[in-house]
Amino acid sequence: MWEKIRVIFTIPELRKKIFFTLLLLAVYRVGSHIPLPVFSHEALAKRFSPQGGGGGGGVNDLLNQMSVFSGSQLGQATIFGLGIMPYISASIIFQLLASVYPPLEKLQKEGETGRKKINEYTRYATVFLSFGQSLVYVRWLAGTKEFVSSQFLSDPSNPSSGMQISWMLVSVLTMTAGTVFLMWLGEQIDEYGIGNGISLLIMGNILARLPHAIWEVVQPIMAGGGMELGSRGNQLGVEKLLMLILLFVGVIAGVVLISQGQRRIPTQSAKHVRGRRVYGGTRQYLPLRVNQAGVMPIIFASSLLLFPMMIFGWLASHFRSSDVLRALEGSFHRGDSYFYNLSYVALIYFFCYFWTAITFNPKDMPTT
Repeated sequence: MWEKIRVIFTIPELRKKIFFTLLLLAVYRVGSHIPLPVFSHEALAKRFSPQGGGGGGGVNDLLNQMSVFSGSQLGQATIFGLGIMPYISASIIFQLLASVYPPLEKLQKEGETGRKKINEYTRYATVFLSFGQSLVYVRWLAGTKEFVSSQFLSDPSNPSSGMQISWMLVSVLTMTAGTVFLMWLGEQIDEYGIGNGISLLIMGNILARLPHAIWEVVQPIMAGGGMELGSRGNQLGVEKLLMLILLFVGVIAGVVLISQGQRRIPTQSAKHVRGRRVYGGTRQYLPLRVNQAGVMPIIFASSLLLFPMMIFGWLASHFRSSDVLRALEGSFHRGDSYFYNLSYVALIYFFCYFWTAITFNPKDMPTT
């Protein structure tokens, strides 16, 4: 493995692409820590930390889920707060429309020209979605006065004052511009870097969370000399930590194996004779991916199941005497509800069939 890595860096062109990609990823990580000056980040960190008031709320779960899958920082209110989520949403929308809307389907079949036109429409839709999502997000934060810095609350009794409208508009435009800039970064990585720019941006956000997650696991052991009780009273020793590491590596290896796995269906082309020469008759393969839908069914299922918990939680907070609403809210809590786990598995199966049927067309697949 190390020899292959050494060979990679000995190729000048590939080395430049790798360093260029790392530079753009560094720009993304720096921008993810540049805050919007309007909001109090101490209050946001306290609200959305596991120890704060948002540890088990539906809104907090939704923001965390969106942050993991979209490279966003919705719990920190930064200039890249929306991440690449609007671009992903716009891409999914046009991918679905291309299968049901004939003009887009025709445009998709025009090759490179049609692809460029669809990408142009996707960029316009990204700007529109970014503006709408950032407007909703900023208004939600502004509605909670504890999130707004004190210098911007000159007239708390009049929430629609001109000053508030001005800084809300600046915040919305800043977050919209941040998302457009991230979209541009992803395209630069695709063109001048190693490719898969959007996926690398999401990967960078996930890897940035890894040191904190590792520290949360290791810190109780280090604090107690290697055999201290965990936060919930469970025995967390070195042997369990080693088991977690092995499971972590095993899961990653299994995911890579399934993602790269193919089932090659043999195809035989017919022979035809032209003059004295015989053409065709070759044996080829139709490569079918084992996991054709990718991670999209998990994203759809997990995101969809967050909304019932939010809705029933909101209703239960207004109708406190209703035991039915509290029971419904509890049934959609992730991890400790049999109904939630059953619904989660069922939705993943459904979206696997749905997404594969929408995006997979054997006629468009080249044979090898």
